[in-house]
Formats: sequence, C-alpha cells, structure tokens
Amino acid sequence: MAATDRTVRLTVNGRPVVLSTGRDFAPSDTLAVVLRDRLGYTGLKVACDQGACGSCTVLLDGRAVLSCMMLMLEADGHEVLTIEGLPSDDPVVEAFTEQCEPGYGTAMQCGYCTPGFVMAATGLLRENPDPTLEEVKEALSGNICRCGCYPAIARATLRAAAKMKERA
Repeated sequence: MAATDRTVRLTVNGRPVVLSTGRDFAPSDTLAVVLRDRLGYTGLKVACDQGACGSCTVLLDGRAVLSCMMLMLEADGHEVLTIEGLPSDDPVVEAFTEQCEPGYGTAMQCGYCTPGFVMAATGLLRENPDPTLEEVKEALSGNICRCGCYPAIARATLRAAAKMKERA
C-alpha cells in the first residue's frame, strides 16, 4: 500500500465494509460510485451526478444525504443505509408501493426516482415522525420526479408516517 493510500471503514446496510484507496477506489470517487460500482448497491441511481435530482439519496448516520456529492473518504467511520437495507415491510416502502388513489395518482410511475424519494422520506420520518404536508414538501424538495408524481409521493410519505404510528 502506498504512503498516500487510506483505509476506509464504514457500515453499509448493517454490514462492516473495509476499503482502501488505490486498491478499491480512487480518492476522487464519490460514495455513490463506490456503493453502486464496487459494492453492487444499484438501487441508488446516479442521474445528474451534480446533487440536483436526489436519485442518489442514502442515509448517512440516519440523515438523508446526496451520495453523489460526498467523497467516499468522507464516509469513513459512518453508517450508510441504502434502499436495499430497508426491509420489505418497511412502512415507507409499503406506503410507496400501495399509493395509487384518485386525485393523487401513483407514487411510482417509471420508478427511477423512487429509491431516492423513499430514502429522503425515511430520513424525514426518522427526524420528524409526524410531519405536516408542508414539511414533507420541504424535505423532499431536493428530489426530482420526471413523471410528475409529486402529489402521490407526498401522500405516500404522510401515509408512511401514519403506518409508523400504528405500529408503535
């Protein structure tokens, strides 16, 4: 290992990961690139690669972050949760898959943005388990849905909050 190589230790979806610069990733690689290309977590998408769309959202220590805007080196010592780390009975996952009602539509049309929205909604609900519609809109405002499913996505997030309360 070269003198400039660095070992990064993190937890991804509950599993410890140890990677080294030079061998596993370049110092300039983003967390998104390493998660997708090296570790195989392809649920997160890299659409704009400029932090403008939210498709690469993951949770870092429980807070929603744009993984395309974070260097892998910055993840050292942190816990990362991708969409693959959520259980199938997760209230947010369930609410998004169930959301399809007149006047609001579906929360998933083409589905490309869905993982980013699910992770952003999960981050919001972990910080604020009883958000208002305005708080949901603000928390999800960094995510883009090219199909225009915003009303249904907001509705699914509120429904997920209700599901979480029911299960508590």
